Amino acid sequence: MVLELNRRSFLKRSFLCFLFGSASSHLLSSLSQSKETDSPFPKGFDRKAMFFKRAENNLIHCELCFRKCLIPEGRRGFCRVRENIAGELRSLVYGRPGGLQIDPIELEPMYHMVPGHKNLCVYTASCNFRCKHCHNWSISQSTPEQIKALYYTPKEIVEEASRQGCQSISHSINEPTVFYEMMYDVVQIAKKRGLLTLCHTNGGMAKNPMLELLRSMDGVTVDLKSFNQKFYQEISEARLEPVLETLKVIHDSNKHLEIVNLIIPTLNDHMDDIKKMCKWIVENLGRNTPLHFTRFSPSYKMTHLPYTPIKTLDEARSIAMGEGIKYVYVGNVVGHPANSTYCPKCGKKLIERTHFILLKNHVKNGLCPFCNEKIPGIWS
Repeated sequence: MVLELNRRSFLKRSFLCFLFGSASSHLLSSLSQSKETDSPFPKGFDRKAMFFKRAENNLIHCELCFRKCLIPEGRRGFCRVRENIAGELRSLVYGRPGGLQIDPIELEPMYHMVPGHKNLCVYTASCNFRCKHCHNWSISQSTPEQIKALYYTPKEIVEEASRQGCQSISHSINEPTVFYEMMYDVVQIAKKRGLLTLCHTNGGMAKNPMLELLRSMDGVTVDLKSFNQKFYQEISEARLEPVLETLKVIHDSNKHLEIVNLIIPTLNDHMDDIKKMCKWIVENLGRNTPLHFTRFSPSYKMTHLPYTPIKTLDEARSIAMGEGIKYVYVGNVVGHPANSTYCPKCGKKLIERTHFILLKNHVKNGLCPFCNEKIPGIWS
């Protein structure tokens, strides 16, 4: 199912072979071969984009993300995948996923959504950020012409998820904002089939598209890369404020939200900023919002930096819990006690995990069975 093997997708395939056995590994390969196309834009598999306005001289004002690109005829936006064709904005990745990948839901990471079930992850080329540390750079920093894509309609994607026994469909690995139209159509069909839907985003989507998506989306994982505007500018060529606004929009829509903060040594590991971030989360999103502190591994343009020290992750977690956040996790550290979920009231271990492997789940009907504390999330 995976066509471009970057580091993360390679690790995923190895993990899946361990978790589900060799049959699943074979499934990933056979799916990727079943519907490939060598044509860059197959006839009938482009789509008129959503959220744009026409301007004079065939210019188009894209309104999908915070960048608000003004796109001349024959040119593309910053995302590389939305093109002004004769005065109409078209998606160049609609029906052209770079892969359909089966993962445990924990890999998103999404820890409070029916733990342990199989999830079908959809991704395409490109991104609207330019993160220098991206682990998926071979996909996220590529144009549609630079990856060998599959040829699946949204309906076929949903059918594949059902056929493989997946309980949810996620949109992840690259930034799902850039394939908004395909994601939107997949979500509409998936909900009619009774599947859970989610996305893992950098938070740069504009408010109106996000609100429209949230009408049918069950959950969102957002990367809050730093609480420092300079980091966003210099490391991701982006801005912090739109991400904070996106987080508030998701929270106010009463959709399940989880936050990931990848801690990169020397760049965003300042505990004062982490404390400010945690205070902001408590004040704007509430203490029940799960927060994942994730270990950085050298990648892309940041191979000169070391792995995040585990003590740094532990210190960040202590700060978050000290500010009152109830569910704080440590990711990318196999066997760390903070892979698991604990009841904030009685302290009992509710969901036991080793890395992304679910071992035990004691949550019953959204409650702690030991003290009856309500645990936020989607449990059925």
